[in-house]
Amino acid sequence: VQLVESGGGLVQAGGSLRLSCAASGFTFDDYVICWFRQAPGKEREGVSCMHTNDGSAYWADSVQGRFTISSDNAKSTVNLQMNNLKPDDTAIYYCAAAKGLAPLLLRLWVKPDYWGQGTQVTVTV
Repeated sequence: VQLVESGGGLVQAGGSLRLSCAASGFTFDDYVICWFRQAPGKEREGVSCMHTNDGSAYWADSVQGRFTISSDNAKSTVNLQMNNLKPDDTAIYYCAAAKGLAPLLLRLWVKPDYWGQGTQVTVTV
């Protein structure tokens, strides 16, 4: 099983980045794919989760309206479009996969089965 994130980088506040998570080694449509993030000195938190079988998605309040999650099931890829970025969005962003309910995974009430290595997002003032 592999989850490989890409697309992180350095951007000024108000800018945009698009993260991608390429999945392999499991049946993509059977899983919820989530994005989490962890800033220095803070706990890991859920950003957004999507049921890949029907496209239903959930977001953390802090990113709703600014971030969009989408999937390309043919390519087993989930993307996170991040707009109007803020310095508080600075973190390592992780892709994760699990079977279960997306709202529970988003809050880490259920732990994902698989994690990617993470990609750094830095937002400057």
